Amino acid sequence: MRVFVTGATGWIGSAVTDTLIAHGHKVVGLARSDEAAAVLEAKGAAAHRGTIDDLGSLAAGAAAADGVIHLAAKHDFTDLAASWRGENAAVQRMLDTLEGSDRPFLIASGLASADIQRPLTEDDASPFHGADSMRGGGENLALSYAARGVRPAALRFAPTVHGMRDHGFTAMLTKIAKERGAAGYIGDGSTRWAAVHVADAARMILLALEKAPAGSRLHAVAEDGLPSRDIAAAIGAYLGLPTVSVAPQDAEAHFGWIGRFFGMDITATSARTRQLLDWTPTGPTLFEDIAAGAYALPE
Repeated sequence: MRVFVTGATGWIGSAVTDTLIAHGHKVVGLARSDEAAAVLEAKGAAAHRGTIDDLGSLAAGAAAADGVIHLAAKHDFTDLAASWRGENAAVQRMLDTLEGSDRPFLIASGLASADIQRPLTEDDASPFHGADSMRGGGENLALSYAARGVRPAALRFAPTVHGMRDHGFTAMLTKIAKERGAAGYIGDGSTRWAAVHVADAARMILLALEKAPAGSRLHAVAEDGLPSRDIAAAIGAYLGLPTVSVAPQDAEAHFGWIGRFFGMDITATSARTRQLLDWTPTGPTLFEDIAAGAYALPE
């Protein structure tokens, strides 16, 4: 299958590209620079030049593909509203290109949802609709095309998709701990984050591309919810630093913008996804990766 992948050189996208190629698929990755194109070509993938804002390039990439995996996202925290509108426009253009083709369109999403006071399941719909909502309402926009001749599926990633050289949220928390001289958690540390190893997430995406029914919501989750105090303790143990509680009102001052997320309860199950795709996570746990040096910092 010829697969157009946006975000193909990113953290998750790189693992997805490698996994797709290893299973006989041809990857065409969106590349916004010569450096990105060179990385893709070195892996055996083809480079398709363009950006998320270049709607014509996105349409051309989608039109020439047997399926699309949309992993790229704009994260301009200085103007999130513009980022969300841009995401909505990009998703809309690719979906319109695929309409009536019965080809798969997989879209990266998250587990943030309404305050339901329990782990999120695949039956829980995203509350975000429209270009001005979080992520431009891309998940619901994509799933609406199940009735328009597209095979869409939402890829809901755990807040920490971990592994060696991960530079995401856990890497940020590790860096902050080293700077502060202590690994912090917020309040009593009872809020939880779901987690998944990047290789397991990539394998789930491969299976989704090949067999997920139209309209599927899929959870890339291996560990349903790890208490934030335990995450901090694991980071502290690796760095040889104490673990401390940070008062909620001081969270932003201590952690910066990531404090808003670290204080959230973001938990989810993946029972339906595992059954639907015959997917079983087998990678290391988050705590195993932390102990193994996945978040080692330069001196």
